[in-house]
Amino acid sequence: MLINLLAQTTGFNDITSLGASGIMGAMWLWERRMSRQRESQLDEAHSRILSDRVQLEELIRVVEQNSEAMSRLNASQEQMIRQFGTRSG
Repeated sequence: MLINLLAQTTGFNDITSLGASGIMGAMWLWERRMSRQRESQLDEAHSRILSDRVQLEELIRVVEQNSEAMSRLNASQEQMIRQFGTRSG
């Protein structure tokens, strides 16, 4: 199974004819390829995290602005209630 995987990954058709050093070289090539793929995956994940962070910061800013607007609306409604309450009483 490992020999088949190495053959597919490295592009050699008959890897068994390479001998021990050839197989070790093929394993090194396979490890390098897997390492590059993993590094690429990490780079993509890092980019997504940074993008998500920017979107999260924007969402937090919108929520804070909405909270401030609701607080101002509540304060103005309370003020109107106090003004109308003193006029009718």
